[in-house]
Amino acid sequence: MSALEPYSPDRSLKGKLRRRWARAVHRRPIGGAIDGPLISFSFDDSPRSAATAGAQILEAHGKRGTYYVCAGLDGKPGHMGDYADRRDYADLSVRGHEIACHTFSHLDCGKASEPDIDRDVDRNIEALSEVGITTRHFAYPYGDVSPGAKRVLNRRFGSLRALHPGLVTPGTDLNQLPAVGIEGPEGERRAAGWIDRAIRQRVWLILYTHDVRETASDWGCTPDAFDRLVRRASAGAHVAPVGTVLGRLGIV
Repeated sequence: MSALEPYSPDRSLKGKLRRRWARAVHRRPIGGAIDGPLISFSFDDSPRSAATAGAQILEAHGKRGTYYVCAGLDGKPGHMGDYADRRDYADLSVRGHEIACHTFSHLDCGKASEPDIDRDVDRNIEALSEVGITTRHFAYPYGDVSPGAKRVLNRRFGSLRALHPGLVTPGTDLNQLPAVGIEGPEGERRAAGWIDRAIRQRVWLILYTHDVRETASDWGCTPDAFDRLVRRASAGAHVAPVGTVLGRLGIV
């Protein structure tokens, strides 16, 4: 993916069937109860505004988030603003945020071969290790996934997060965790509804966004919207990074 180009998903019948089949295979169901309500805020690709405004808002509430980063985008311009770089990731980690893995080049794991996925993930892990960061959790770039991607990544990470909306409950697949986007004109309203559901049902909700700025892209949100959602979540749930929640549940 060029850092300058927005993504268009594979909407072909083959793509739809691949995604449906992937949901059914190489599953790692969560066993036991979910001691909720639990909410995690995460950021994909890590535009610099997520590493600055997004982190500052979470920290103002005493919370931390999960950043799924592509080291190959370090400092580059993009349609969601400039991307953060490894120095930003290292600083976030020191401040208690979780740095997690995308792929190095934002490789589409739904279409790529298993060897290509392995190589691209290796590059990302190596680049982040240069600034002292070890990643234990992964999110599929674009949310796209194939059976082969689940098979190869299952061996490497404690959890694999996707983009289909839903709550994390007993039996949810750790190799394809659901997540709800805070993005677009309806992003705040939609996320608020999911937060209320998670609190009411006492389960786990993972939220994600991209840029956090006044002129937010279609994949991001404004600082005010993000702040209101963090306040709403903090009022009724335990808010923590993905890896912290999984540790709290005794899963990973």
